[in-house]
Amino acid sequence: MKPLKLLSVVGARPQFVKLGPVARAIQAHNEAGGRPVENLVVHTGQHYDAGMSEVFFDELQLPRADFNLGVGSASHARQTAAMLERIEPILLEQRPDVVVVYGDTNSTLAGALAATKEHIAVAHVEAGLRSFNRSMPEETNRIITDHVADLLLVPTETAMVNLVREGLIERARLTGDVMRDAVIFHRALARQRSDVIVRLGIAAGPFAVATLHRAENTAMPQLASALQGLGEVAVQVLPVVLALHPRTAGCIARELPDWRAPSSLQIVEPLSYLDMLALVDAADMVLTDSGGLQKEALFLGKRCITLREETEWGETVALGANVLTGVDPGRILRAARDWRTRGSDELPGLAAAVDRAFGAGDAARRTIAAIVEKF
Repeated sequence: MKPLKLLSVVGARPQFVKLGPVARAIQAHNEAGGRPVENLVVHTGQHYDAGMSEVFFDELQLPRADFNLGVGSASHARQTAAMLERIEPILLEQRPDVVVVYGDTNSTLAGALAATKEHIAVAHVEAGLRSFNRSMPEETNRIITDHVADLLLVPTETAMVNLVREGLIERARLTGDVMRDAVIFHRALARQRSDVIVRLGIAAGPFAVATLHRAENTAMPQLASALQGLGEVAVQVLPVVLALHPRTAGCIARELPDWRAPSSLQIVEPLSYLDMLALVDAADMVLTDSGGLQKEALFLGKRCITLREETEWGETVALGANVLTGVDPGRILRAARDWRTRGSDELPGLAAAVDRAFGAGDAARRTIAAIVEKF
């Protein structure tokens, strides 16, 4: 029987994480019999730093990329254009049945557009998300990808409602969230393998984990405000470990060359997935502008402070585990104090609520079943 030929386009850390459960689900599907599924992987090179890319393929045991485009960092237009130019000949040579794109990055948009132009079907994993903030490049990527895709693989009921509003529900299938699968699969592994707490010399006692990378937060004056807020939390509430994205580090060096972190704000380089999972698992709370880390904090039962005014993951707020503060230092500090006052054990029924909202770990299986059924 001729295999159903998929071509997965990935390029950034969250997409590598999502690819893992999908790849395992493909293997399980093939072992169970029926029409086999072949999955070629295109790595655009959007995240090219070893700490943001290669380490994820190694420790998550992902299938090695069949094609690495080496696009690297550039403006949105130049990066997306380079991806389109380099993906097209692969599509013409390989002629996959379906191009699978993940999330909301420039790699997502480029893969979807390149396939659509060549009349190749597109399946979008993590479809239907909306922050309703058109100034975010990710929001543009989500909307365009959903409107050109043939199959929308939807993580939550809220995302389904968004697709109803946009007239796309006929293409949508509710699968649950593959990042939920990834956290369930890797949590125990992270506890066994990661020595990140010892390696970073984190003192015993409560601490917070922070990340900061979005374009709007790495420009002035937002960058200075966010760093001030993180510093005040570290000094007045609890120590903070800030895993610094390369772009943010560059912006600090360029825009705030005299800035120095207080001693209780520990700056570390980007961490591998297992290290980050272990760090969040051991932490008291998370402060971030990352969509993926908001969810990972929730899945690990941690309270989160989101350094944005909106989120595409409204479920995290509705479940009482996330608060939006923007980058205002006063709001960030008040939220951290409030979380510390409440303690970490006052989220009754959270695990069951998360299962209902995001699935109980079978999203990747449902994703592959929907792709096979559709195509």
